[in-house]
Amino acid sequence: MEPSLLGTRLGELLRKDGTLSETDIKAILAAQRDSGDRFGEVASQLGLASEQEVRRALARQIEFPVFKPGESDLSPELVAAYQPYTERAEELRTLRSELMLRWFGRGRKVLAVIEPRAGNGCSALAANLAVAFAQLGERTLLVDANLRSPMQQKLFGVEPQYGLVDCIKSGELLDNAVAQVSGFSCLSLLCAGERPPNPQELLGRISFGYLMDTGLARYDVVIVDTPPIRECADAQLVASRARGAILAIKRHVSRLADVLRVKAQLESAGVSLLGAVVDG
Repeated sequence: MEPSLLGTRLGELLRKDGTLSETDIKAILAAQRDSGDRFGEVASQLGLASEQEVRRALARQIEFPVFKPGESDLSPELVAAYQPYTERAEELRTLRSELMLRWFGRGRKVLAVIEPRAGNGCSALAANLAVAFAQLGERTLLVDANLRSPMQQKLFGVEPQYGLVDCIKSGELLDNAVAQVSGFSCLSLLCAGERPPNPQELLGRISFGYLMDTGLARYDVVIVDTPPIRECADAQLVASRARGAILAIKRHVSRLADVLRVKAQLESAGVSLLGAVVDG
């Protein structure tokens, strides 16, 4: 019997709170294949987690928002919300696990999602990653820093009064600008706000740096959507504040030369490029 998706998520939760290691999880999954028992039962039988620890993680696991087409304002592009049991959603969870191990699990909170040029799926990847982390129970904030062509407001079907531009320009409180995503107790959204005539100058302000460095302390995970890095300098400014980034590229669309230039741009700015996500 193959381990269930819920068992895998339970393992992630127990690893996150320090109960299990990656080695423990692999041992439990191997034993689960032989016995057919539930993940929590096998963990207890092997003495790797107490019944109380399993119950506590199960309580966190229960809230796993899934929507049917037509019952939400969320865009169909959010496969993590609409189709959590598909291969594509599983790939997102694999990426989430890698990021937990290599970035967020090492004390980092902020990650930029970038693309070389428009049309590589940056906004959809950022949105789906944010949904995936929220489904894990992480307090997640998705920031739309694409001030030139913002997409997150459309993807999530929200119409906030304020956005990132207001926080930078007028010192609007983050609490007033952040929108709670309906159906997700752990997912918040900071939309771009009104489109400014000078996005690069805004993102270069001290107030934006302060927001990124100190204003996001309440969140476990902050995902930042950015404009195409080869078309404007905004993304490099954002990535330098986040200090880490992943690259969204599309098969048969993205150019190798662009990818290599992006890598060099980020390295020169002291940004860790954690990898590339290929769509298509």
